[in-house]
Amino acid sequence: MTPILSALALALVLLPQAALALTITDQTGRRLVLPAPPARIISLVPSVTEILFTIGAQDRLVGVTDFCDYPAEARRKPSVGGMLAPSLETMVALKPDLVVATTSGNRHETFDQLARLKIPVYVVNPITVEDVLDLLSRLGRLADRGEAADRAVAALRERIQAVSARVAGRPRPRVLYVLWPDPLIVPARDALVSELIALAGGDSVTADGGQGYPRFSMEAALARNPEVIILASHGSERSPLVRSKWERFSQVPAVAAGRLHTMDGNLMHRYGPRMVDGLERLARLVHPEAFGPAALR
Repeated sequence: MTPILSALALALVLLPQAALALTITDQTGRRLVLPAPPARIISLVPSVTEILFTIGAQDRLVGVTDFCDYPAEARRKPSVGGMLAPSLETMVALKPDLVVATTSGNRHETFDQLARLKIPVYVVNPITVEDVLDLLSRLGRLADRGEAADRAVAALRERIQAVSARVAGRPRPRVLYVLWPDPLIVPARDALVSELIALAGGDSVTADGGQGYPRFSMEAALARNPEVIILASHGSERSPLVRSKWERFSQVPAVAAGRLHTMDGNLMHRYGPRMVDGLERLARLVHPEAFGPAALR
């Protein structure tokens, strides 16, 4: 066989593989080239796990963390351990085509270890509501569930718009949202929770208090006279958030008016589809007058 024919034959052999190759860019701008769409995905991010179940891609999910607890079926997936120190040995044994991680919950050491093993890592970093919807679309394309992802995004947008319509033109109460009590952690600039408060028709009293989710003093927070206080619970009866600690501040407008509330932090802090559940519940707490008993259930 001549050199030209040999080269042609090799090209024909490699052509199907090249056709399957997938070039993607993650949410941090990193470019990845995968030999084929990933069929075995490990999620180190609870929100990503929720998204993959939402779009019907759970069959591609071969590993999750101990914190991937929703939906209930996610608990039946093999666990690789915690988010900060997942078991590298377990991940390798699961033979993933791709690991999805986050800059806000996973360590760079994990990224470096996976890179040395030549296991591709797709990094997510949503900050805004639009970023969350974008992530859902991205994961849909990545897992060959594009149409399901598009439908989910459209439904979420419709619900967000419904909330906006109900609270439009109403006075905007001052809202103090407490992610964690000791040390006091609150949402500030470029925080998803701050945006959700705004969409719910409120003004976060700590929105100008730093970047992301900073520590804050209780005295400074209460001095801003919040009219609504939301305490985030974290799925346990032993939650460190104790209402009595706040109820004694009877001079604060929110406490005086009985507008001290608790809600599931997972609905507000996880950047998955349930974010809109959180928005709807938050809007009810901020503007109860805008919602009838049957609205937004």
